[in-house]
Amino acid sequence: MSGPGTTGNAAWGGLAGAPQLVLSPAAEMEARLLAWGAYAPLTAFMDRAQYQAVLEWMHLPDGELFPLPVVLPIAPEQRTEVTRARWVGLAGSGGLRGWLEPTDCFRRDLEVEAQAVYGTTDPRHPGVAELLTQSPWCVAGPVTVVQPGILPYPEPADPAGVRAAIQARGWATVAAFQTRNPVHRAHEYLHKVALEVVDGLLVHPLVGPTKADDLPAPIRLEAYRIALRHYYPPERVLLAVYPAPMRYAGPREALLHALVRRNYGATHMIVGRDHAGVGGYYPAEAAAEWLAHHAAELGITPLVFDAVGYCRRCAALVSRRTCPHPAEKWETLSGTELRRRLAGGEPIPPEWMRPEVAAYLRRAVLAASPGQGG
Repeated sequence: MSGPGTTGNAAWGGLAGAPQLVLSPAAEMEARLLAWGAYAPLTAFMDRAQYQAVLEWMHLPDGELFPLPVVLPIAPEQRTEVTRARWVGLAGSGGLRGWLEPTDCFRRDLEVEAQAVYGTTDPRHPGVAELLTQSPWCVAGPVTVVQPGILPYPEPADPAGVRAAIQARGWATVAAFQTRNPVHRAHEYLHKVALEVVDGLLVHPLVGPTKADDLPAPIRLEAYRIALRHYYPPERVLLAVYPAPMRYAGPREALLHALVRRNYGATHMIVGRDHAGVGGYYPAEAAAEWLAHHAAELGITPLVFDAVGYCRRCAALVSRRTCPHPAEKWETLSGTELRRRLAGGEPIPPEWMRPEVAAYLRRAVLAASPGQGG
């Protein structure tokens, strides 16, 4: 590995006197994913040509599909020293250490980016709100990570580790499931239908920054461990973590999720309604339609599912493809309603969520609430 020096307890010889960037939690995760190859074919923080091409037509200049900008914002006052440097040191609060070789520095228009990526400049959209807090200046270049930091989860996180686990299980076909919510019965329905047609299931919760009212990643992950332990065949399910920020970019982000899961070894991707959407900003079917259109470029097969709910007449979890009764009569569990019930100590019906999972979430939410629990 070529670069400015080596790490350890000693100082990095080649980085002595070089500019240093302390990365935000989201940028730290992006750097780690780039270094791991999770964003292949992208291998570096984007330069202006890549950035502009991705905004305009969701492809890199060489024609490879890539749906979202991956850039490294810097403070305006840093741009001169960063662009003059051969190497720039990178550090993160999670323990990441590495360096970047600057190849470009450019200014972006944040409102133009918001409109292209999110289809709106409305600051009530959580992705837009986060974007508008960033510096417009970005530095581009390949990243080398020599200390990736320690993630607080025992599950595999890097693509190589997940692919090795898939290979060890002998799976030829693998369906990946992206989630940022605690597991409920509709998720389980999708998982088990997928397991009827593939060898294995990769449950791949996103554990990076999400919007403020989402349940914390450690709580969501433990909920998955409980559900998998009690209700899934262990030899056919792999739980791993996806350390990335959530953007809420709807169809564009659905394409990124599929591309990343391909790099993690999945052959199929479970897609529900309004994948990666938020607040009604995107048509519910848009993500599935975009994935179907780009499936050949992505190299992954989408498994598209309609909305799922509990029909009391059928006494079962159903979708519009399987139930003849009006969907408005179904019982469905929204994230908002789940959080309300958990915070208020109200019962969560077993048709919505497995009792072991609901009991754990109630304890965890009460313990995390000010003035509640320990």
